[in-house]
Amino acid sequence: MNKIKVWPHLTIVAVAIAVIAGLGVAFYLKNEQTASAEGLPYAARIQRVDGEVAFSDGLPNTDANDAEAQWVPATPNQPFSVGDRIYTRDNGRTSLAFSGRNFARLDPNTSLDVVSLDDRRTQLALRDGSAIFDVGYLEPNELFEVATPNGAVDFAQPGLYNVGFDQNGGVLVSVLSGLAQVVGLGGSGQINKGEMLTLLGQSASELVLSRLNGQDAGRQVDDYYRYQYPSSYDGRYNNNYDAYLSDPYYYDPSRSNASYQYTSSIIPGINDLDYYGDWQNVDGYGHAWRPRVDSGWVPYQQGQWTNDYPYGPTWVSSEPWGYAPYHYGRWANVGNQWYWIPDGKNTTPSYAPALVAFVPLSDANQIGWVPLAPGEVYAPRYYDNNWQPQYLTRANVVPGQLINLGIPGAVTVVALDAFGRVIDARSIRRIDQQRLASVRPTLDPLTLTPLRNAVIHSAWGRGKIDLPPGIAKKLWDRPVFVGTDVRESRFRKDLAKSMRVERVSDQVKNQKFKVRDDRNGDHRADGDQGQKARQADNEREPEKNRGKDARAQDKIERKAEQQPQGQRVGNPAKPEFKGPPVRESKPESKEHKQGKGKGKP
Repeated sequence: MNKIKVWPHLTIVAVAIAVIAGLGVAFYLKNEQTASAEGLPYAARIQRVDGEVAFSDGLPNTDANDAEAQWVPATPNQPFSVGDRIYTRDNGRTSLAFSGRNFARLDPNTSLDVVSLDDRRTQLALRDGSAIFDVGYLEPNELFEVATPNGAVDFAQPGLYNVGFDQNGGVLVSVLSGLAQVVGLGGSGQINKGEMLTLLGQSASELVLSRLNGQDAGRQVDDYYRYQYPSSYDGRYNNNYDAYLSDPYYYDPSRSNASYQYTSSIIPGINDLDYYGDWQNVDGYGHAWRPRVDSGWVPYQQGQWTNDYPYGPTWVSSEPWGYAPYHYGRWANVGNQWYWIPDGKNTTPSYAPALVAFVPLSDANQIGWVPLAPGEVYAPRYYDNNWQPQYLTRANVVPGQLINLGIPGAVTVVALDAFGRVIDARSIRRIDQQRLASVRPTLDPLTLTPLRNAVIHSAWGRGKIDLPPGIAKKLWDRPVFVGTDVRESRFRKDLAKSMRVERVSDQVKNQKFKVRDDRNGDHRADGDQGQKARQADNEREPEKNRGKDARAQDKIERKAEQQPQGQRVGNPAKPEFKGPPVRESKPESKEHKQGKGKGKP
């Protein structure tokens, strides 16, 4: 691994702040330390979008149970959190990352709501369609639960699970690997690897337990990995469920990606970093990640700002790797190149909507921002229903000096009316470096009156998606059931009630459900999940039949090509499978201590 020495900076402009901006002081004193950082909800990542995928964030002062609530197009790298809803249309699919180890893939015509998302607790609601849940790691006593109209599915072990609906409204729970605990309205019980449970009807009084059809289970696994890892998947599980069972850890990113050695696997998006950049040992910083980008590239210049409750202005990058490095860690300019400096692997990282300082300019029609450097403090906060900030620490929102402010080109400046639009090279304005010597940056963008007005009162948006009235009504009218209480959130009052989430009673939970056991019969479970997998397999048939020679020639040609800047290049080397993962005996962070996982955390 290369080791980079820090080059002496030619000039670092020290921004001396003699008088703290009055507006910043007023906001800080009024709202200082009113909550704890642990109280903030976690954020997850929309990592891939295909076709039409709708997103609804249920902003404050709107009813989460309103079928007329606005839906907008979902975009890759978009954060989502508690109270948010995602729906895939009939031509849509999307992949979600809840951490660097836990993922989900939504099939067409699927609805997924986020009920809880915080430390050791993920509760989701599936009201329509089907989804595969790839659970790679669970902390001790961690809850990962999917609520449905017919009962709750708790993933008790890391594994691969398919949860969906049949044409009659029954809920199908397939355990491709792992162990699931199902709590229905007629009792509870476990589903083991290779089994499928069908909960018939809302009363869930009729249950059928059967074995998975090996060929169709192989198609489901193949379809998932082909979508999740398009650049590295080699088709090894196609129609071969036994191949998956004998080698289920092969594509666990934590086993093959260097990124997991240098930063916490709690962070969504770190599985993309190896494909688009390189890790280097940088003097003074340790291991840092450098994206493969063109000369002159600057962080936070390709993407757009969205207003995300309760976090406020949030950066959504258009770069395929652009999630983890923009919401965690800091950026350093070393030798005229930008490096992402992650939080330490043994720390508990905290999500931020954007780790930048906002730069007000003398021209009120312009606004700028600059990446925070290592060691510079961020002021974590959330906003209430009136978009007033609630600060979580005593960090000064008007910092005294910023290192990157002295780096030529590090400050991105745009017209104020372009702030909510897609940012690219054409919208960025040049600024004389000397003008930055007298500016007073702030960590809270809504303390700047022109920007606050632009954010709150302007019609930001990426267009509106109108769900068919029948679908919209169905998504709001169908109650779902959880097995564990939903924690109350200060950001989403009465969330369980507004999202129609009900808890199964303890009396029912303590009863063992009675099932019709078809596991020893000649019939093997197939159902709609198998049909969908076969349909996807048939759609790929022309591509799969191109022939080995054509694929081999294609690999040779691609290997000879020059690596494009900022693009995923070639197929990464496949890790050699060495049996089930073994935990190393070394000090572990809170994140991994005594945890359960597929592969080393």
